[in-house]
Amino acid sequence: MMLVSFLQRAIMQGIPLLYGSTGEIVTEKSGNLNLGIPGIMYVGGIGGVIGAFLYEQHTDSLNPVLAVLIPLFCSMLGSFLMGLIYSFLTVTLRANQNVTGLALTTFGVGIGNFFGGSLAKLAGSDIPSINLTKTSKYFRTSFSGAKDLGWFGQIFLSHSFLAYAAILIAIITSFVLSHTRVGLQLRAVGENPATADAAGIRVGRYKYFATCIGSVIAGLGGLYYVMDYANGVWSNDGFGDRGWLAIALVIFAVWRPNISIFGSILFGGLYIVHMYIQNLDVSGQELFKMLPYVVTILFLIVISMRRKKEAQPPAHLGLPYFREER
Repeated sequence: MMLVSFLQRAIMQGIPLLYGSTGEIVTEKSGNLNLGIPGIMYVGGIGGVIGAFLYEQHTDSLNPVLAVLIPLFCSMLGSFLMGLIYSFLTVTLRANQNVTGLALTTFGVGIGNFFGGSLAKLAGSDIPSINLTKTSKYFRTSFSGAKDLGWFGQIFLSHSFLAYAAILIAIITSFVLSHTRVGLQLRAVGENPATADAAGIRVGRYKYFATCIGSVIAGLGGLYYVMDYANGVWSNDGFGDRGWLAIALVIFAVWRPNISIFGSILFGGLYIVHMYIQNLDVSGQELFKMLPYVVTILFLIVISMRRKKEAQPPAHLGLPYFREER
């Protein structure tokens, strides 16, 4: 029974990481290294909270469809704008991608904490915390017969629609990147933008498109965390290091969204395994929380030593493209 509970929680813990890694893979395939993913996921979460809070405040009876669509739209809009800011700075203005990404993370966390604290005051809360359990109930709706199917139902069928959407998005993204013309051109931009430009591919347009779409996908990870994992409770700085874990998962998955599905469950399990070990002090818990990063470092060493082309990042990752120099 403990194993069933562990696997179920590992999947729940891994879904935000899957959203974040899938979004970052799409972005990096275009050659953009977006280290602002933690901030974008944070904005995605607070965007959904703002939409849900305003809707709950202005109606006595929630419409199930609107209760889901309004936070979903607000989350996607907020994360899209974050991706647009990053694209403008790095593609149009050609700013340093590492610095821009880190600034975007700081900006996103600041935006989330500002609006989180403001909404908490409007709700009359003494602490920077917002309770949206009414809206969360609709996000957390799962298959009604899951409990009747034993361990299989509890592990695989007891999750919300956002969890299954994350897996579906990862599979579709993997297919598009590997088997479509759009995916081929996007990968060409990330590998050699000068050659892609010479072939008539709009490099800037693809970079904008991939970064904004990737940001929207990553932002849904923040929405899932708040509305599903945290039961609709927003707390400032409560997201932890999940955004950085999502970036680490990109390396572990060797830039393949389909591998991220299994990697997210592994990372989710490693992140909570300390909770299932008895008599573990605080220091021991923090050491166990380092496991996903340790696994990523070891895996990075292994793939670097093997030097396989398919296990390497896009050749032009993190580098600005100057068309006049081609």
